[in-house]
This record gives sequence, structure tokens and C-alpha cells, in this order.
Amino acid sequence: MLQPLTPPPLLFPLLRQLQRTQITFQCLRSFSSASAQKPKWNINSNLMITNPVLLTMESCNSMSELKQIQAHMTRTGLIMHLFPVSRVLSFCALSDFGDINYAKIIFSQIAEPNTYIWNTMIRGYCKAKLPKLGLPLFRQMVQEQVEMDNRTFVFALKACEQSPGAVEGEQLHCLINKLGFDTNLLVQNGLIHLYVRYGFLSSARLLFDTSFVRDVVSWTTMIDGFAQKNLPNEALNLFYAMLSSGITPNEVTMITVLSACSQMGDIGLGKIVHEYIEKNRVNCNLNLLNALADMYVKCGCLNTAREIFEKMEVRDAFSWTIMINGYAKQGDLNFARKLFDEMPERNVVSWNAMIAGYSQNNQPNEALELFHEMKELGVVPIESTLVCVLSACAQSECLDLGRWIHQHYVGQKRIQPSVILTNAIIDMYAKCGDIDAAAKLFNEMQDKDLVTWNSMIAGYAAHGYADQALGLFEQMRNLELVPDDITFVGVLSACSHGGLVTQGKKYFEDMRVEYGIEPKAEHYACMIDLLGRVGLVEEAKELLKRMPMEPDEAAWGALLNACKMHGNVELGKLAADKLLDLDPKDSGIYALLANLYASRRRWDDVRMVRSMMRDRGVKKTPGCSSIKIDGQSYEFLVADKSHTRSEEIYETLDVMLLWLKMEGYVPNTSQLMGLHEVNDAFLNT
Repeated sequence: MLQPLTPPPLLFPLLRQLQRTQITFQCLRSFSSASAQKPKWNINSNLMITNPVLLTMESCNSMSELKQIQAHMTRTGLIMHLFPVSRVLSFCALSDFGDINYAKIIFSQIAEPNTYIWNTMIRGYCKAKLPKLGLPLFRQMVQEQVEMDNRTFVFALKACEQSPGAVEGEQLHCLINKLGFDTNLLVQNGLIHLYVRYGFLSSARLLFDTSFVRDVVSWTTMIDGFAQKNLPNEALNLFYAMLSSGITPNEVTMITVLSACSQMGDIGLGKIVHEYIEKNRVNCNLNLLNALADMYVKCGCLNTAREIFEKMEVRDAFSWTIMINGYAKQGDLNFARKLFDEMPERNVVSWNAMIAGYSQNNQPNEALELFHEMKELGVVPIESTLVCVLSACAQSECLDLGRWIHQHYVGQKRIQPSVILTNAIIDMYAKCGDIDAAAKLFNEMQDKDLVTWNSMIAGYAAHGYADQALGLFEQMRNLELVPDDITFVGVLSACSHGGLVTQGKKYFEDMRVEYGIEPKAEHYACMIDLLGRVGLVEEAKELLKRMPMEPDEAAWGALLNACKMHGNVELGKLAADKLLDLDPKDSGIYALLANLYASRRRWDDVRMVRSMMRDRGVKKTPGCSSIKIDGQSYEFLVADKSHTRSEEIYETLDVMLLWLKMEGYVPNTSQLMGLHEVNDAFLNT
């Protein structure tokens, strides 16, 4: 039986105009028939609705239709009853076609809303992501001593999850305990989910362990919490305990378990989980199939992931993106791009995957081209997009675009800068040559992580500012920030560029003694470079011999460069031979060796190097420089005359050389000794 409402002093004043609307029941039926094939909103399987007007509302899919139905309900008096008005309120608050502000107006006109209506409004504010309005409404319920049920607290907890701080959630937990709802399973699950969302896993686990009753939601929420915090072992141990307890996992549980397997990179375990899904006939919806494909991609089984992808009857943007990620990380960018181009519909994550693939595989120009295409199509980038694009800018030294991204997205507050994004901007500025902009941004940062310090130390080191780099490192120490192996690469590189042998040796020793970091190949390469630059070539050779790992190209390259600088031909030939064993097609090694021979006027050996290149089919990579004017890049090769204004360019260079000579410039002929002979030897190679 419909319960009549107590009319307020001004009953729905905003609807009086709607009362004048001449709406017939035939119109309502037309809404129903037109919307019959469209998705329904907020249907409760236990809710039996027989009134034809309310049945019509269940098929409503726009606010204009809803208002016409509401006008009819007002004219006929149906709106005066509590259940019908609650359905109008539910549509406005919960439907994808609703309007939460209109719901607020309706709610304010209900003299004595029941618990369901209060709950609907709080839930509606959660759906609209307006916790600042949902929580005060809950407090009003408490103050007015409105009867609350378990769903009241579930929706209030959801509002707390959307709030930035944890205070409201902890206060609500106290109230739940006080009112005796702490034993309700629905509320318990809401509390566990709240603490997981806050990142308070110990509090969530305590609640979970002390619960008398747990269902699949309880277990899944807790497993997901561990997986989200990159604690896969804990997540999987809990999953095993779940199986032992007799609780049957659902598809959501298996998605969280597959996420843990992906983090561990354990393909054997992943296959066992896959077999469990098939054996127990877990509902393999699209999300679970995507999780399976993603697990195989992250565990390095791209072929199996491809099989799952090919068998999918339905695919979404994430299905395609998972495969694009997989092929991009494998280095097969051509096939990744083929998949990207074949996608029926792309989202920003898809664009990110392809841009990241190019950027991470040292193809920055392709990454930047794709970013420009993305912008032209009106796809709005997110933070991860910009991080990948800034990395590409750093690789290609595209300072103009990097600066524009900083000013347009961060400076104009289109994207709130996180530590990760700010680090990417600092790294871009440092690698593109604007170390002052990098330093300014670094000094303005309130929250810095280890990556921030590492980026700035490496930036100063690369620009030859050894004192500034080492000064930052000492600041880190004073702040008791623990450096990692990347930090010491920057520190040792700074010592190398500054010729600071004593300090370099001390830092190299501190790595192992003070911080327990075993030097890696790149640290040894930095030390060999440092010793070689100051002329301690033999000491550099001895350090290379003592390396606990096989010397790589960087170590032998540093030694060869030192030999070239200081004319150590025999040791240089040894280093060159080792390098050529590692990469016989690198023309730069041959050039260094030839220059070393030329510095000692050993022309027969220079020609021998040329002969080696010819026999091995190695072509000398011509010297190349570039300049950017008004955003346009221009590249020039050695003796290049292809530019339309090459005559003017060479005339300008001649004028510059003349001015240099007039100012007293004398070239260092020791470095140019035999230049013509070396050029003759390589000209036709």
C-alpha cells in the first residue's frame, strides 16, 4: 500500500510549471516502448513494481523524460506518496542520465524522508564523487537521530574513501562500533575496503582476522590490498588460505591473484592459476581474460597472451593495449604499431602504450610524432603520457617541446604535477642543456624523492658542474636520504668530469663500506674514465682487470679514450680489439683507433684500420651536428652541401674563423696531426 507524504508548506514549487504540462498516459507509453531496448537503471531484482507510471520510469533515459513523468505524477497526486517520490529521487541521484543537483531539490521537499531516501542521496553524492556533500548529509542523519541501516554505513564509508584524509573514516569506524554495526558483514567489508584504500593494510588485516564471518568479498578485498601494495607473496598466501577455508573465489578474486602473479613474474605459478580458472569454470568475463593476457605478457609468454587475445569473442581498448605493451617491451615496435593502427577504438592508455614503446626503445622522434598526432585528434594526455613524451624530448634534446609541455600543462594547471612528472621535467631540462631551469624547478619542489636528487646530480655531472653535483650529494647525506647505485653513477661521473681522483676513490669505497652497495659495471666504467682522464692509464687498466664481472663496452671504451688522450698505443690497441670483439660493426671504435695511430704518425697502421673496415663491410658514420631555429631542426654532415643556403653557411664559417685568427686563436695541432692522412684513409670507407 502506498504511503502518503505529509505535504510541506511549499510542495514542490519548482514543479508547479510542470503541473501545467498536458501529458497523457499515451505519451508515457511511448517513452516505455521507445526505451524498451535500452539499458535499465537501478533495477533491484527483489523490487516488484506494478504501477504503470513507475514501470515507465524504469525505462526512462533522460532528465527531460523524467520531468514529464514527474509532472504527470504531480498532476495525478502519485508524487504525494513516499515510494513513488523515492523512485524519482533514485533516478536523479543514481541513473547515468540523472542530475544530482535536481535530486537535492527533490530531497529538500520531502518532509519525512525514510532511511532508503537518505541512503540514496549519500550514495548519489558518492556516484557523483562529491564526498564533501555526502558526509555532511550522513552527519545530519546522526544529529537528527534518523534510523540507519547497514547500507547507510556502507555508503558513508564509500564517501570517506573519496575524501583526502583518513580522519573521517576513523571517526566513522568508532561510531560503527558504538552502534553495534561492527559485526555486520556488509559493514565489515566496507571497513576493510576503506583501510585498504587508505593503505593501512595492518588495520585492514586486523579487522579481517577478527571477523567472525567472511565471504568472498572479504577475502578478495584483502588479497587485492596486498596486490596493490606490491606484496604478491602475502596476497598469494592469503589466496591459499581462502581455498583452505572452503570459500569459492569468483572472477574478481582471480583478477587480483593474477595481478600478484604478474608482479612476481612467476610464469609457473601463473599457469597453475590459469589451470585453476579453467578447471573450476570460473566465469571468464572480459576483465578476467584481459588479466590473464596481461599476466602472460608480464611473465614473458607473449605467444600465450596472443592466443588468449585471438580467442576473445569481445575485445575492449585494454585488450589491445595489453598486446601493444607486450610487443613494444619485446622490441617489436612494428607489430605493436600494426596492432595500434588496427584498434577499432583507442583511449588515452592505448596512446600511452605506443608512445612509451617508442620512447623506451630509443625511438624518440616516433614517440613525439605520435604525441602530436594524439593532440591533433583531441585526445587529452594524462600524467603518464607526459612523462613518456618528456623522456622522448630528453633523448632527442627537443627543449622547445619539453618547455611547452611544462608551461602548457603544468604552468597553466591543466595537470596537477606529481613528484614523478616533476622529476621527468627536471630530467628533460638537464638533458636538453637548460641546467638552470632544472635547478630552479628542483629548488622549488617541496617533496623530493630519491629520483629527484639523482636526476639533478646526474644533470650537474653531465654539464661539468662537479662541485654542485657533489654538494647535492652531501645535502642528501645530511638529510639522511639513503643513496642507491644510480646516485653513485652520478657522483662518480661528476668526479670524472671534474678530475677529482681522491674524492672519486673515496666515494667508490663508500659505496661498499658505508652503504653496502656492490659496484656494478657502470661504476667501474666511471672510475676507469676518471683515472684515464688524469693520465693514470695503468691504474685504470689494473682496475679493469680487477672487475668482478666481465668488462663491458663502457669500461673498454673509457680505457680506449684514455689511451687516445695520452698516446698509449699498445694498451689502446688491446682495448680496441676487445671492443671490436663486442661490437665489430661500430665505426666509432675504428675511428678512435685510427686517431690514436695518427697521433703517433703510424700511417701504415691507419691504413690497416681502413683495410679492416673494408674487409668487414663497416662504413664510417659521418660526423653530424644539428641546430634548431624557430622550432625547426637542421642537420649537417661533414662536407655537406645539400642545404639550399650552404654557400652562405660556409661563407659565415669562413668569417668566423677569420675573426678567431684575428683574436689570436691558434689550433691545437697535436690533436690534428695527420688529420689529412686519417681523412684520406677513411674517405672512401
